[in-house]
Amino acid sequence: MKKRTFLMAAALSGIGASTLAQTKSDAAIRIVIPLGPGTPSDFATRIVATEMAAELKRPIIIENKPGANGLVAVQDVTRSKPDGTTLMLGGISPMALNVAVVKNLPYDPRRDFTPIGGIYNAFQAYVVSASLPVKNFAELVDYAKKNPGAVKFGHYSALTKIQFAALAKLSGANIMMVPYKSTTPALTDVMGNVIDVSMCDVATAVSMAKGGKMKVLAITLAERSPLAPGLPTASETIPGLAFPAWSGLVGPAGMPRDVVAQLNAALRAALRKPSVVSALGEQAVQTWSTTPEEFASQVDKEITRWTRLANEAGIQPE
Repeated sequence: MKKRTFLMAAALSGIGASTLAQTKSDAAIRIVIPLGPGTPSDFATRIVATEMAAELKRPIIIENKPGANGLVAVQDVTRSKPDGTTLMLGGISPMALNVAVVKNLPYDPRRDFTPIGGIYNAFQAYVVSASLPVKNFAELVDYAKKNPGAVKFGHYSALTKIQFAALAKLSGANIMMVPYKSTTPALTDVMGNVIDVSMCDVATAVSMAKGGKMKVLAITLAERSPLAPGLPTASETIPGLAFPAWSGLVGPAGMPRDVVAQLNAALRAALRKPSVVSALGEQAVQTWSTTPEEFASQVDKEITRWTRLANEAGIQPE
């Protein structure tokens, strides 16, 4: 589906419907998170949801439904009534990356969701074993090139897999890719010197580095961030190696535009609160306030980008 079609759907879905005609104005809202509890995404969503509930004067319930590259959560939400009572945290994987890496994807992010608005922008950090003889990202790349096939990179998602594949392609390094099911075992093996390199959120990386358990070398943004003072970017060593992450709020396709407008207004009001900005900033996460149309445009651009990156890295949908 074309970008224009998606944007039109966001603006025109449910013409003639009204919020009260769909559901009680005080009905609880569910926000489904396609990740487990305790993740940075879970933390950020709960902070924002608390303030949204105050704005809407309605309870908001968070449900964690991880699994199958986000498909468990996606199926729940896309099969729900488009009345504004069931929403989803639409992150980079279910809303863009899955199109590039999942074979026969049973949904289309541009067709099967109604965009509500952006929530936050985030980024990751490259971390290495404390025993690896490198002090910065440039030295890591040089070490990998001088030791072809010997440096073990632990990936635990399609996102990290494509980033490491892009690193290898752009640098010319021959690296060993080691798959994991989640972040925790990959980081455990970095600290245990089982593998050499992985990625994680910046707050976790900095905390573990202070304990001497690993070293933080760079972040995944194109430019340095005040949320990660002192940390260089990987793109300073390898131009183009920048992978900012993002998440927004979506609902099932066909939501009435007045419902979307009400939810967007509450979301943007929540993101303006200093307490929310501060709480997310402590986790190296930046609030990202958008209109539904702006969020839809971001999804469309990211689908194109990640499809290209996967093709360039030789990663086939599985």
